[in-house]
Amino acid sequence: MKKLLAGLFLSVLVLALAACGAGKKEDTSSNSSSGDSKENVTLTVGASNTPHAVILEKAKPILAKEGIDLKIETYQDYVLPNQDLESGELDANYFQHIPYLEKEIKEKGYDFVNAGGIHIEPIGIYSKKYKSLEDLPKGATILLSNSVADHGRMLSLLEAKGLIKLKDGVDKTSAELKDIEDNPKNFKFDANTAPEMLVQMYENNEGDAVLINSNYAIDNGLNPMEDSISLEDKESPYVNIIAVRAGDETKSEIKKLIEVLKSKEIQDFIIEEWKGSVVPVK
Repeated sequence: MKKLLAGLFLSVLVLALAACGAGKKEDTSSNSSSGDSKENVTLTVGASNTPHAVILEKAKPILAKEGIDLKIETYQDYVLPNQDLESGELDANYFQHIPYLEKEIKEKGYDFVNAGGIHIEPIGIYSKKYKSLEDLPKGATILLSNSVADHGRMLSLLEAKGLIKLKDGVDKTSAELKDIEDNPKNFKFDANTAPEMLVQMYENNEGDAVLINSNYAIDNGLNPMEDSISLEDKESPYVNIIAVRAGDETKSEIKKLIEVLKSKEIQDFIIEEWKGSVVPVK
């Protein structure tokens, strides 16, 4: 009887030790797995097709090495990217310049901040009918974007080229058609076309001259350096930025995104790819 009880006790003891050993082995395996592998962070950025999304695609493999999976959502307009950033569908967007962001914040109450400036797209003046600004006749029709946020920039360009003069004291980033003080050639300004449709108006030979944002020009096969009859100076204050919700600019993945986009590798790519039609900022 004692032998039987001893045998039973020994069997139970062996099973108990085996169970403990199995549990410890499982725990060790779990700890090892969590220690060795680090989950990547997904970063969703909204962008205009060109050049913004193209630049982000170039940055994508570099960010992947840093543990950031970059997801790029492309847009054809200037309204939805900010709406989607506010709703949380995007972590950041890359399509707008500083004056436009400031206007959106003022008018719509967005709680956004500029996380970093990346590049400038010089705006161009295009014409199928005339080879230079000097050739534009009196009474010529000039087509502008219907986005009021673009007007200050476009009118400043026309003033810089000597075609018009704005009223003294006007904030040129927010100037409007009513702020034109002197129009020596009596140009007619048509500001009824959506910015994404201006290339089509140019191709259809509408108006005498058309002012087109470079991202839309490039996206539709135009080369601003070659096809425009005049181009905005590279010192333009209209820097295209990464915009994020206030507070997110301190997130490590946002900081890394800015660092990569401002790296020499990406800046060299921008210069080589667009030959001055898109200019990186330091």
